[in-house]
Amino acid sequence: MAKKNIEQVNLIDTFRDFKETKNIDRTTLVSVLEESFRSVLQKTYGSDENFDVIVNPDKGDFEIYRNRVVVEDGAVQNENAEISLSEAQKIGDDFEVGEEVSEKIEFAKFGRRAILTLRQTMASKILELEHDTVSNKYKEKIGTIVSGEVYQVWKREMLLMDDENTELLLPKSEQIPGDFFRKGESARAVVLRVDNPNNNPKIILSRTAPEFLQRLLEQEVPEIMDGLITIHKIARIPGERAKIAVESYNERIDPVGACVGVKGSRIHGIVRELHNENIDVINYTTNTKLFIQRALSPAEISTIKLDEEAKKAEVYLMPDQVSLAIGKNGHNIKLASMLTGYTIDVFRELNGDEPQEEDIYLDEFSDEIDQWIIDAIKGIGLETAKSVLDAPRSMLVEKADLEEDTVDDVLNILRAEFE
Repeated sequence: MAKKNIEQVNLIDTFRDFKETKNIDRTTLVSVLEESFRSVLQKTYGSDENFDVIVNPDKGDFEIYRNRVVVEDGAVQNENAEISLSEAQKIGDDFEVGEEVSEKIEFAKFGRRAILTLRQTMASKILELEHDTVSNKYKEKIGTIVSGEVYQVWKREMLLMDDENTELLLPKSEQIPGDFFRKGESARAVVLRVDNPNNNPKIILSRTAPEFLQRLLEQEVPEIMDGLITIHKIARIPGERAKIAVESYNERIDPVGACVGVKGSRIHGIVRELHNENIDVINYTTNTKLFIQRALSPAEISTIKLDEEAKKAEVYLMPDQVSLAIGKNGHNIKLASMLTGYTIDVFRELNGDEPQEEDIYLDEFSDEIDQWIIDAIKGIGLETAKSVLDAPRSMLVEKADLEEDTVDDVLNILRAEFE
């Protein structure tokens, strides 16, 4: 009897543990506990249909009743569903054939194996429920900023813990170059996605996604949260540079000025969070030529030729503006392309007083330059020797995807032709 009481106490303690340590609402907890009991009853009796299971997690106890129909002595065919008249009258002497007997079952009598099975079933269901709760919670947070304490830093990823000790993963590929966090520090990132391998949710964060910059702006600029300013597009090279296209629906509000703030007060905090990422805010417009012109700022453009079907733009600039349009390591033109959705090719426009020399198509150099190199250069819109010589060297390296030595060899061959 002492063992049975001990088992009963252990089960009650188990319920209390679940109630105190699991972030699960009462109704769901009762449902899970009842389902766990019924799973064991079904294994023990072959069916749980004629059992009443009453769980009270607030008190940490439970009761189980088995309901059986009274039949004549010797007529019992299903011991789980039927009870003989003589056995029924031991419970209550006024029972008659055809009535239903509800008898309390002491779960501890089922034995240690049944109790162990119950605990394992309960733990499994609670864990599954916790996983579903975490998964659903963070699926609703996709695209929003969360904070976590850095718990562990590895080579390929970083583990953070939120206020409820949920694990959050920040892969190296989603960290800004220059990010450096120590254990115990707080880090902010946007929820990128929720993976769910084998019903074990993995919350993946990102600090490089455009949404991270957008949410930071929303926090700093009340006009965005109030719907007075809209962010149309964000293009980022994380840790280096970003371009943001904004529009105001109120003529009295300057969207660029509102986002930057007085003396840069609103944008400075974001820049620090992003490790000095250079942020350009421009006015959005549906005029494609004007939008491309603004996107290539600070360069001043002379003319633009559009191929709207192919989503290509040929941009002509004065020689001193070409490097500004391309930007350091080609970042400016790359971001402008990302922001506008157009492939942008930059050409140097000659001054009217500069002598016009005869140009030569690149194919004429096939005896000196490999055809695959010629094709790669033509693939970025440069068809002639002069257009290649006028283009920035970095453009040939970045956009034509050529080695620097290869580009230098090509330029030397082409220059020699005009000397």
